[in-house]
Amino acid sequence: MYCVRQITEDCWWLGASDRRLALFENVYPIPQGISYNSYLVLDEKTVLLDTADAAVGKQFFENLEHLLAGRKLDYVIVNHMEPDHAATLDELLRRFPEVQIVGNAKTLTMIGQFFDGDVSGQFVSVKEGETLTTGRHTFTFVMAPMVHWPETMVTYDAQEKILFSADAFGTFGALNGNIFADEVNFERDWLDDARRYYANIVGKYGVQVQNLLKKAAGLDIQYLCPLHGPIWRENIGWFVEKYQRWGSWMPEEQAVVIVYGSIYGHTQNAAEILAAQLAEKGVRNITMYDASKTDPSYLVSEAFRCSHLVVASATYNAGIYTPVETFLLELKAHALQNRTVALIENGTWAPQSGRLMGEIFASMKNVTVLEDTVSLKSSVKEPQRRSLLALADTLAQTL
Repeated sequence: MYCVRQITEDCWWLGASDRRLALFENVYPIPQGISYNSYLVLDEKTVLLDTADAAVGKQFFENLEHLLAGRKLDYVIVNHMEPDHAATLDELLRRFPEVQIVGNAKTLTMIGQFFDGDVSGQFVSVKEGETLTTGRHTFTFVMAPMVHWPETMVTYDAQEKILFSADAFGTFGALNGNIFADEVNFERDWLDDARRYYANIVGKYGVQVQNLLKKAAGLDIQYLCPLHGPIWRENIGWFVEKYQRWGSWMPEEQAVVIVYGSIYGHTQNAAEILAAQLAEKGVRNITMYDASKTDPSYLVSEAFRCSHLVVASATYNAGIYTPVETFLLELKAHALQNRTVALIENGTWAPQSGRLMGEIFASMKNVTVLEDTVSLKSSVKEPQRRSLLALADTLAQTL
């Protein structure tokens, strides 16, 4: 049975959610599930904006057939060819063989890579700033390459002042009936997943995100319709400001995140002592994570949020403790910058992790590594405790 919601007079949401999927892109844990948003504009010509993942294909097609109510589908605009939004495109073409596909040249190439058959005869290729008029509505196409695939574009509906933003402004999490951000407590219930989505999915492409934000700044946007997560129709600027910070790798908060990798508890003990001393000095915004049990996607997200990062690692096989090394390589892969970093190393006979961690951070842009790395041999003794107190002083001063 169909399940749809109306956004404006002519525009409808016909997406669906998946609460069974454990890993998004088979990498990132999504305990709250994921939504796949698709939109239909009913004008003199009917326009579908993106399809959906195969996992929700049955629901998607029931929704589409209900909304069309016997009308033919004239256009499908493909803003993003990733299978979680385009896996059902081939089935759509079988059901509506006369539909015209709207995308850019790279979209057409990717359709050929994912599916069999030649669709060039029904493909409408668009470039930056070109438009499509369907009656009352005029759609303008804005290219957004590498946000986060090379073919990505966004579509602006001048009639309703809607920006269909592809994966930009998306978030992890299934929709629970309330599809609008103003219908939920977004800051409490959704912001962490929005940040984790951005940092891990889009985070590497901050320059491209900034370029898109500059283009979007010239549009009168009353509705922001992403392919994942809630739709924005109020206080849009608040969420855009988050993207401006994340996209320029600027800290969201003056805060300290401590990530440790400890084998027998001694490195953790050092991290706990440091955290307690920071609290004694009045630092209130502190979070701490065990890298061995926390998925790296959460740690990357916290690094995007916080201004200061403390990494404490045992030495393991003459290197960085494996879970910590994975985390640091993820930070480097996502181009994190503009942070202050402190290091704690441990090693029973030959501590090496501090030097190696420092080398990773040295390869990243605008990262300041504090000089007073604390070095342990096996466990914290009084000299190391004093070093941790001094490090807490330095961190507190930089905050």
